[in-house]
This record gives sequence, structure tokens and C-alpha cells, in this order.
Amino acid sequence: MDSLALIGFLLGLIAVLVGQLLEGGQLGALMNGPALLIVIGGTLGATLLQTPLKTFLHAFKMLRWVIRPPVLPFADGLRRLVNWSATARKEGLLGLEQLVDREDDIFARKGLAMLVDGGEPESIRGAMLTDLELQEQRQLQSARVFEAMGGYCPTLGIVGAVMGLIQVMGNLSDPSRLGSGIAVAFVATVYGVGFANLLFLPVANKLRALVLAQSQYREMLIEGIVAIAEGENPRVIENKLAGFVNPP
Repeated sequence: MDSLALIGFLLGLIAVLVGQLLEGGQLGALMNGPALLIVIGGTLGATLLQTPLKTFLHAFKMLRWVIRPPVLPFADGLRRLVNWSATARKEGLLGLEQLVDREDDIFARKGLAMLVDGGEPESIRGAMLTDLELQEQRQLQSARVFEAMGGYCPTLGIVGAVMGLIQVMGNLSDPSRLGSGIAVAFVATVYGVGFANLLFLPVANKLRALVLAQSQYREMLIEGIVAIAEGENPRVIENKLAGFVNPP
């Protein structure tokens, strides 16, 4: 569990709420149903309009990564690659056949299977890189869903503000209705900017960083499996890939 992400969100939210109190305002003044409906409903509508349904649903499946990021065992992955290399040198590539079905990582399993089948190093590299690039592209597109929401949200806040001001201007003769219109106007702006900068944009950037880290882990697997196919020494492979585990 990534507690830092949760702490960051709560810290930002608490800072806004405490700031409201220190300014002499009340927390209830920030609670406005119509403003929330305009901002969140409008943002979701605009995002759905530009996003394929499959990508939209995948984005919300990835949302759990913010709190529970995927495990990327760089050190354990390197250790496995070195062990596979040692096994291949002792028993030949067919000695790895029994390891294929026991490999939990689908990406690594595919590489092992091609290795056992006697695939050429460049053929293995090409196939695995294609899988990596396609997966990375799909996941980055999902991360961009939240980036788009962060872009639309402040604009919808302005729309809510203008609608609130229209309400105010249309009821100048009735002072009792001015307060609600002004509240919608300013609270909608707060919602738009707040959701964008405290939630949607940070989530998008966090997901993008996790996707790139996952791709880096898979690049290590590709380089290791290709090195095994080329018959490199286990120690050479370990030294070659050490930078993935302990970056400078």
C-alpha cells in the first residue's frame, strides 16, 4: 500500500479546509450540491465524449494503483534471470521448459516460452518489445483520462461560476435569492480548481510514473532473456542488468 499517496491527498484537502476556517469562513459554505453536479457531471460527460469506453473503464481499473501500486521486484527479477541463465548453460535451453508453467509473470512466461522454443535473440526481442509498447501505450492512454479530467474540471468550474452569476443578475430584485447564486458561482470555481489540482492531475501523473516503471522492469526482462538466448555468462548478465536494480 502506498501510504504516501493517501497522506498527500489528505494533506492537500486538510490544508484547504483549515485555510477556509482561518480565513473566518465555515466549512458548510463549501458544500454546494448544484456546483458539485455542474463540475463533476460536466467533467465526466466531456471525458466520456472524447474517450473510448474500453479506455475509460480501464482507467478506473488502474485507479487502484494509486493506493496499491503493482509490485515491480527488480532485484528478484534479476536473480531469476541469472538463475535461468545458469540453468540454460548447464542443461541447455530445454532445461528451462519446466520453469515456463511455474512462472507467474505472463510477460516473462512468454519470453521463456520463446527461449525454450529456440527463438532467435532478435526475434525474441522484437516480439517482447511489441508487447511492451502496446501495453505501455494502452496504459498511458488510460492515465490520460485523468489528465483530461484535470483539464476540463477548472473550465467546468468557470461554467458553474457563470451560471451562478446569471442567477444572481436575474434576481437582483429579490435579495433573498442572491446568496445562493453567489455561492454556486464561487464554490463551483473552488470545486473545479480543487478537484483538478488535488485529485485528477496528481492521479494522472502518478499512474504515468507507475506505467513507465513497469515498462522499465519489463525492459530488464527482455534484455536478460535475450542475453540468455545469446549464451552470455550469468555473471555478465548480472553485471549488465545491475543498473536496473541500483540506478546511478
